[in-house]
Amino acid sequence: MQTFTHDDLDAEILGDLLEEINELYEASEQTLIELELKPKDNELQRALFRSIHTIKGDLGMVNFSPLIPLLQHVEDLLDFLRNGQINYTSTMSDLVLLTLDRVKLFVESCISSGTAQYDDQLFKHLVQHISRIKPDNGPHHEKLLAESVLLLDPTLDAKPENDPPAEIAQSVNEDLDTDDDSAINKESNPLDSDSTIKVLSKERQTDIVFFRALMEPIEARSMYWAGRGDRIAKLALLMNKMEGSPIDADQLLVACYVHDFGMAFMPLHILHKRDRLEIVEFNLLRSHVYKSSRLLEHLDQWNEARKIVMQHHERCDGSGYPLGLMEKDICEGAKLLAILDTFDALTHQRAHDTHRKRPKKRAVIEMNNMPEGQYSQRWMAVFNKAMASLLMK
Repeated sequence: MQTFTHDDLDAEILGDLLEEINELYEASEQTLIELELKPKDNELQRALFRSIHTIKGDLGMVNFSPLIPLLQHVEDLLDFLRNGQINYTSTMSDLVLLTLDRVKLFVESCISSGTAQYDDQLFKHLVQHISRIKPDNGPHHEKLLAESVLLLDPTLDAKPENDPPAEIAQSVNEDLDTDDDSAINKESNPLDSDSTIKVLSKERQTDIVFFRALMEPIEARSMYWAGRGDRIAKLALLMNKMEGSPIDADQLLVACYVHDFGMAFMPLHILHKRDRLEIVEFNLLRSHVYKSSRLLEHLDQWNEARKIVMQHHERCDGSGYPLGLMEKDICEGAKLLAILDTFDALTHQRAHDTHRKRPKKRAVIEMNNMPEGQYSQRWMAVFNKAMASLLMK
């Protein structure tokens, strides 16, 4: 590791620099989310290029030289993109975001201590990899991008389907880094929302209020669960409505509240275990879908909700549990809930040591980059539209 010591700069100049970088970082995240929906949109491609170009220029003005070669090569890559010479991919977005992460950390360290640690050898390897991406070697682009991403963050080499704790991650009700929850969760109780009340049938409203109240003390049992039901319910109702309400809203709402009911009866030392789960422990946690669905076993009016709960850990490619169902056999409510269950886990804290709480925008991009077959393409498209709309607010 090398140590960079910046010139004697005015604190106000450094503060302004960090403020602009943060603004451009946010703008880049938003642009990348929109590019996931419209990867060939040239205006979005140009906007991303301008953000990186401006950051590089700002760093050059204050002579933060270690970062310039890396940013120059990322800029060159985006120049190919905006000129239609290469194609946008989710791996490219990972590279851009991880590069910007390094920039932010570097600048923040300079502001706080006057110095910053950086790995010159790593930066040289990155520059070498990125410089090999040319318009005439398209078949090699994804491999080179993936190798560059792994140089920046080796943990991304882990395959999501082989990471048991990702299936049982629980979340806390707190702000997501600098990512404001207000755009998604303006009301703490979705049942208080006018838009929600309109979709509730009067004869079932009492039951739904009961299930929500039942989950409150259960969520309080673990530091990682508070507010989970409300967050997921609100997004689920929004996505269902955007798609034309193909799922009965009452059934969906109940499933959102009780799908992790069975977790309340698991040993806390397993729920809060920081190390990787043993296979026996993981299988015990998997059994929560049975315990949760049994809560509704004798309530015939909630049969569809029970089905959603039972299937919400199934995956479209048959890799899920408990039955290993394929997409055609999974109900629409379970397909929707599977996406939001994962999203909430990614954006909130959990016990496992290797877990990093993601900002919402980063989580959306990461989910779009997961192996094909994990989630319903239909509902992922709705999820992307919903999040693009919410996170622009």
